[in-house]
Amino acid sequence: MADRTAPRSQWLALSEDLTAFRHYLQSERGMAENTILAYGRDLDRFAHWVAGGGLANYTAPTLRELAQYVAFLREENLAPSSIARSLVALKMFYRFLKLEERTGATPVGLLSSPTLWERIPQVLSPEQVDQLLQGPRPGDRFYLRDRALLETLYATGCRASEVVGLKMMDLYLDAAFLKCIGKGSKQRIVPLGRAAVAALRAYLAEGRTAFPANAKDPHALVFVSKAGRPMTRVMLWMIVKKYVRRLGLPGKISPHTLRHSFATHLLSGGADLRTVQELLGHASIRTTQNYTHVDRERLKAIHKQFHPRA
Repeated sequence: MADRTAPRSQWLALSEDLTAFRHYLQSERGMAENTILAYGRDLDRFAHWVAGGGLANYTAPTLRELAQYVAFLREENLAPSSIARSLVALKMFYRFLKLEERTGATPVGLLSSPTLWERIPQVLSPEQVDQLLQGPRPGDRFYLRDRALLETLYATGCRASEVVGLKMMDLYLDAAFLKCIGKGSKQRIVPLGRAAVAALRAYLAEGRTAFPANAKDPHALVFVSKAGRPMTRVMLWMIVKKYVRRLGLPGKISPHTLRHSFATHLLSGGADLRTVQELLGHASIRTTQNYTHVDRERLKAIHKQFHPRA
């Protein structure tokens, strides 16, 4: 980074533009809160870099300066996916500035994202999934809730934020499906298997009554904490980790691992890519295609292990 600092006036102007951009994402683009927060963190990092002298004028960046920003992100030891998201946020921000006539054409669009792969998402085998789903035991204090949580995660492939946000009125157990509110407040219908339906029925009939929150209110959350408060993604992560440790499974397993496993097992079983895209709530099929890479790697590993001339 250059040995200079940005003028205070530029720092204040950039801060105002970033605030306006956040309002734009929320009010006009209707983006999910988590996405806005993630983009906000990425752009805060950009703003601090600019304040340290990274850009002479943020409304007219040069390609050389932007290349230095990409180098700065790499020096921060960010994951390729985080760098890619940072660049997406930056491109959206400059499109917004052009829309607001705060800037003209810039070379930001010429920045290419780092190769994201290719980091293969961790996937559990069907046997490991069965093992994890059997992790909650009848003697556990929240056995019925935790079993229903794990079954729902794997049966639907929903994101952690989607599962903790489920409301009573989103469940249609007689018809074996649930309504999921995904990114950008987009709704989708996701089927539930017999095991998940049975686990949810048992939890709602016997386990949910142990929590103070009103279970009969259609707007009440399905899954709540021991105090009856809304469950967070961090709480869900800790619950999954609890059973991972109990069973001695690989330590990197998280709620998202069950989503990866859901998609990979469907594709392995012959499901078409478009169907899996719909079930996962992916806006682009390119995101879903990552799971075909996972399956190819699994097949290559099996081939290498068992083929005599591999």
